[in-house]
Amino acid sequence: MNVLKRWGPYTQMSKVATAGPVVIDKAEGVYVWDEAGHRYLDAHAGLWLSNIGYGRPEIIEAVSRQAQQLSWFSSFGGFANRPSLMLAEKLVNVLSPDGMGTVFFSNDGSEAVETALKICRQYWKLRGHAEKYKFIGRHYAYHGVTLGALSVAGITANRQAFEPLLTGVRHAPAPYRNHCTFHAAASVCTLACARELERLIQLEGPHSVAAFIAEPIQAAGGVIIPPPEYLAQVRDICRQYDVLFIADEVVTAFGRLGEWTGSRYYGIKPDLMTFAKGITSGYLPLGATAVTPEIMEVFMNAPHDGPELRHGNTYSGHPLAATAALANIAVIEEEQLLARAAKMGEYLHARVRQLADEFPDLVDDADAVGLLGRVELSAQEDGRGKAAARIAARMQEQGVIVRPVEDVITLSPPLIISEEEIDMILNALRAALLGE
Repeated sequence: MNVLKRWGPYTQMSKVATAGPVVIDKAEGVYVWDEAGHRYLDAHAGLWLSNIGYGRPEIIEAVSRQAQQLSWFSSFGGFANRPSLMLAEKLVNVLSPDGMGTVFFSNDGSEAVETALKICRQYWKLRGHAEKYKFIGRHYAYHGVTLGALSVAGITANRQAFEPLLTGVRHAPAPYRNHCTFHAAASVCTLACARELERLIQLEGPHSVAAFIAEPIQAAGGVIIPPPEYLAQVRDICRQYDVLFIADEVVTAFGRLGEWTGSRYYGIKPDLMTFAKGITSGYLPLGATAVTPEIMEVFMNAPHDGPELRHGNTYSGHPLAATAALANIAVIEEEQLLARAAKMGEYLHARVRQLADEFPDLVDDADAVGLLGRVELSAQEDGRGKAAARIAARMQEQGVIVRPVEDVITLSPPLIISEEEIDMILNALRAALLGE
């Protein structure tokens, strides 16, 4: 097989052309198997998303039944399908404590973020403030790969090849306690990064800033866990200066932090929220953008000759994806996976902290919130990311899949994971650190 016929996402194809891909053949629970029969514990949940685990008959059978009745029909121009209507109602119910009232469906997280950005710009035009068009993202942020989503993201390596990007975008510092620009070696966090957002809004002029976008925990940036007060402070700053707050919940929602959303975990109410990944646990692609009733009211009350929002995706509200999401949410509720994630998260946190104490010369930091964890390795002489890549490769040889991000080993196992399986992950990491 000529692997170059398939161009893999975020893949160094020159290496794959030589070694070939690891072809995953089947999966069940928290495990996946390759075509050679090797079993791996998936400590990354595919890509932060297999929340309820693999091979769940509840989803497979529900999607099969729906496919026999209606596999797809367009949602444009007033058409709809019953699964998407049921899912919208369910999500609004689940998200009501977060203040959300209406949901727009797309296909993935990138499209969900793109939708949110477009809603924000049109919202201010409808309010008579067309000059409020700028967005503020953060350093290390990941929001997707479409042009707008990439523009508000803050991972330099992902952006450079595609510049120039969207105009009118600025970036504030991330609340990265290990690599803080402001307090450096000081042991006490001053939350200067939050005040820097305020300074940036003042510099640009509040009259020109449409929205600030933030992941509650910056996953692909290295599982950057903010100080407890940070999100509340930046939310208050946005409210003070009349700047919309977009919470990118693509990774942090649907139980990952032991709550329905990361916003709820940190006690904030955003203006817009974006979802994907755990909304279906990866069984089918689906994205969603939720807005408050106040935002929807502005669109509904504005004079229009045609659609209030001239935006949509061919597969918006796909009935099979909506069916998968409904079945996924039902499993999360019936098996009380929010509480399980919180409990297993406490155990994961204790185990990674134990590892950091055991290897103080090799591990700079270890932390976890719910089942989203990080183990940051000490800087190595051969450059950033090399040590983490080596450790991840050694763990894969031992049958555990993790994702290295620069110097960080990131952990996001399925919510159904057990203490014994967490031990397997940390034992493999310990052995890899020892060079075994």
